[in-house]
Amino acid sequence: MTVTDHVNGNGNVKLSATANATTNTTTNATINATANTDGLGSSQGQANKVKVAIVGSTGYGGVELIRFLLGHPRAEIVSVISASSAGVPITDGFPHLTDILVSDLDGVDPAEIAEKADVVFTATPSGVSSKLVPQLLETGVKVIDLSGDFRIKDGSVYEAWYKHDAPDERVLEQAVYGLCEINGDDASGSEFISNPGCYPTATLLGLIPALSAGWIDPASIIIDAKSGVSGAGRGTNLMTHYAEINENFKAYKVNKHQHIPEIEQSLTQIAGEPVTVTFTTQLVPMTRGIMCTMYAQLKGAYTDEDLTELYRQYYEGRPFVRIREAGKWPATKEVFGSNYCDIGFAADHRTGRLTIISVIDNVVKGAAGQAIQNLNLMMGWDETTGLKLSPIYP
Repeated sequence: MTVTDHVNGNGNVKLSATANATTNTTTNATINATANTDGLGSSQGQANKVKVAIVGSTGYGGVELIRFLLGHPRAEIVSVISASSAGVPITDGFPHLTDILVSDLDGVDPAEIAEKADVVFTATPSGVSSKLVPQLLETGVKVIDLSGDFRIKDGSVYEAWYKHDAPDERVLEQAVYGLCEINGDDASGSEFISNPGCYPTATLLGLIPALSAGWIDPASIIIDAKSGVSGAGRGTNLMTHYAEINENFKAYKVNKHQHIPEIEQSLTQIAGEPVTVTFTTQLVPMTRGIMCTMYAQLKGAYTDEDLTELYRQYYEGRPFVRIREAGKWPATKEVFGSNYCDIGFAADHRTGRLTIISVIDNVVKGAAGQAIQNLNLMMGWDETTGLKLSPIYP
């Protein structure tokens, strides 16, 4: 798929060669020319790129967006934004970006953001996006939100789990839940996408094909989820302190994690009846990665081979979901640094239960990578654009 195949493919996108002229001169934002891996070094090539801004650039999700977008052939970063560090060079907090991204961090001003950008990624804490996103949408920019504020459609459920005021109902209704392999058609051409959480991504991709086929009992689902410490964000606390997590393994938020209603909402939609799950989260002493091990009662005598075939058919044409052969199960290291979700199975005829193992990189497929996949779907591009990186191994 060439760049010219999709130039001006969405009439709502501002693709002018002069868009950078509105950049606030105080930001000194200059993207290093070496980032243009598509070879479009000319002004015409830059004009054909969608201009993106990242709010929350000093978090792990934000800086991972930067890593992928610098190599994206159809996108150009025009603003990196932080409410707490405006005016500070981004390399002060992330020295690994030295001579790669030369930019001071901008402050949060929706009008200024809209002058520069066509699409805005909001990698902000829950409770912040609910107030910022409506202001951004009013300016006419497209938004992909990585917080949890717009994932849960019932405002009262959101308030009970997140302990924040629910977003405006009209904006909540506008948000497309961007689980790409399930809702990709809805994401195409949309103005506002709510990016799924990390645990829900691994869990739902693992469960939905079997649930949709009617092969498992929706009332029997148990989820054992393990995550690396980057899922807790960049802020320090006792739980993620080195001396507390090193050589340790701990459960947290048992049956109380805020991703539970997000998972149950999607499973309920698939099953056509209310679904509740038992969901246990655990922190493991590694930086990246999620492994969700899921258990459910089988509703028939299905084999591992049957499940492999079912899942391969379900995810046919979806390149970021990889299904293991029968008798082989994925490991977090095998998706490290990539946008892949790997899934394996074990049907136990002795107990009549199914075990599903699903792994992702929580910062990529569980956050920034899926957000860029949603950008691609939103703009009508090939969903793999800018994401064709093999996992880092070892």
